[in-house]
Amino acid sequence: MLILHYTGMKSAQDALDRLRDPAAQVSSHYVVDEDGTVFRLVPEERRAWHAGVSYWRGHTALNGRSIGIEIVNPGHEWGYRDFPVLQMAAVCDLCLGVLARHPIPARNVVAHSDVAPDRKEDPGELFDWQGLAENGVGLWPEESPAMGIRGAVRDAESLRPVRAALREIGYQAAAEGALDPALSLVLRAFQRHWRPEAVTGQADDGTLVRLLDVQKLIRSG
Repeated sequence: MLILHYTGMKSAQDALDRLRDPAAQVSSHYVVDEDGTVFRLVPEERRAWHAGVSYWRGHTALNGRSIGIEIVNPGHEWGYRDFPVLQMAAVCDLCLGVLARHPIPARNVVAHSDVAPDRKEDPGELFDWQGLAENGVGLWPEESPAMGIRGAVRDAESLRPVRAALREIGYQAAAEGALDPALSLVLRAFQRHWRPEAVTGQADDGTLVRLLDVQKLIRSG
């Protein structure tokens, strides 16, 4: 797996200091600064402690099966902002290099929020997942019509296909049930990755369309 994060700290130096501090008990394989500078902190063949409690496609303990890239951005707590073009270009090149060295399927290029939706928001809705996918990193479905925000469903029967699609994509979600806080968090994670224009935690029409598009993309791959 390849898991992308933002640093969520006030500066790149703060993030590097923390990731290099053994007492912090956190680490990542790479850090990408806003000017495009790439720092290698942990060899790819070694475990880094970046994912925490996590789940994707039936697997837990993802630190042992993933490469982690931290992307410098203050995050939602310290003034979340757009990721600069130079930074995104460096992230793309770094990801392509990792993918060339490891047999990681596109569906396993994910956000920290995808694998830990109850704890994390990064790299967030401003991150250019579409641009990465267009350059060979991860997945992005073709645009679909009917992307409005209307008709959100909440009852268990209507949410059954929503839950099934989320589970097929890779998220941890119960198979049955009405809209609850746990499902809303998973929907937010999905939206941050694949529907960033509407991070609502609701199963509205536009989210349903995008969800089914991603599901079809995974099946076709």
